[in-house]
Amino acid sequence: MIYADNAATTKLDIDALDAMLPWLQEKYGNASQPYSFARGPKKALGEARATIAMCIGANPEEIFFTSGGTESDNWAIKGMLQYADQRVIITSQIEHHAILHACEATERLGYPVIYLPVNSKGIVTPDTLTKSITRNTKLVSVMLVNNEIGSIQPITELANIAHDHSALFHTDAVQAIGHIPVNVKALGVDMLSASAHKFNGPKGIGFLYIRKGTPIQPFVDGGSQEFGMRAGTENVASIVGMATALKKNCDHLAETGQKLRTLEQTFIETLQKANVDFIRNGSDDRVPGNVSISIRDASGEMLLHRLDLKGISISTGSACDSVSTKISHVIQAIGVPKEYAEGTIRVSFGRDNQIEDAVQIASCIIDILQRR
Repeated sequence: MIYADNAATTKLDIDALDAMLPWLQEKYGNASQPYSFARGPKKALGEARATIAMCIGANPEEIFFTSGGTESDNWAIKGMLQYADQRVIITSQIEHHAILHACEATERLGYPVIYLPVNSKGIVTPDTLTKSITRNTKLVSVMLVNNEIGSIQPITELANIAHDHSALFHTDAVQAIGHIPVNVKALGVDMLSASAHKFNGPKGIGFLYIRKGTPIQPFVDGGSQEFGMRAGTENVASIVGMATALKKNCDHLAETGQKLRTLEQTFIETLQKANVDFIRNGSDDRVPGNVSISIRDASGEMLLHRLDLKGISISTGSACDSVSTKISHVIQAIGVPKEYAEGTIRVSFGRDNQIEDAVQIASCIIDILQRR
């Protein structure tokens, strides 16, 4: 099998797994309890929080553990409502559905939302935000890296515009953390979402960075875990695994990024040599390894299933929208011509992929297209 859908999920890192096992077996205590058996888990939580904070330039008390990127995104959007006083939320048309659907839920409650368009490269330009933002804007949420086309947004500029209008700024960094350098202070964001399974950590765990002093309501009520902001017994094993995986990925960002760009280039050049007529989607400034292409007069769904029969796993776009065969909202938003749009696929390489994988995937695509 060749797995090339790492934007959907990644293989659990072996060091992360080894770090998790003690907290699932002999050290299984509840970190919230007062007795000595709970001290180990409590200490592990503190160390994991400090590790994650160090990786993104935050303070440990600004890291709040969640069940993943979807919960973190929902918390960032819905945690604002009590303070919003019907003020406006601004987001982009190409956000992950965790943001888009959360915003739709706030609209049903009477809170106005503006959905900013993007240019043909999938970028929210500062001018676009400037034209829509006012002093009545409460929150701006724009993703750092798009999950379908890999484009990296100018977050620092967008956050500065938001702050100039006394608005808060959140970024969904699920596709960025562990793949490109991320420093919350340099970005200037007030909140940032991340999910462990996107950077070789376990599924079902993530975090929300909340800058100290940011007004936000707790998302889950119950106990006093997570500084009283997110109730529920802590998933110590997964939190430790997340921190281990993130630090390992961050320690090897440069070499992994270089390898992934080589795989991208090999894949693209193999298609070009066979004169495949395609468009590469996204901006020049994109996350390493994410290759979104739209092939003229092809079917992305057909390619996905035919490649699957050959033991190759790719995607037609976002795995979170895999039940839908329609053209994705991202491809529509960037204006891919219809004769190309239906032939959109996403190949997302990971650190375990090799040059041979890139050649094999491209060769199989060429063979399938020639046999139509």
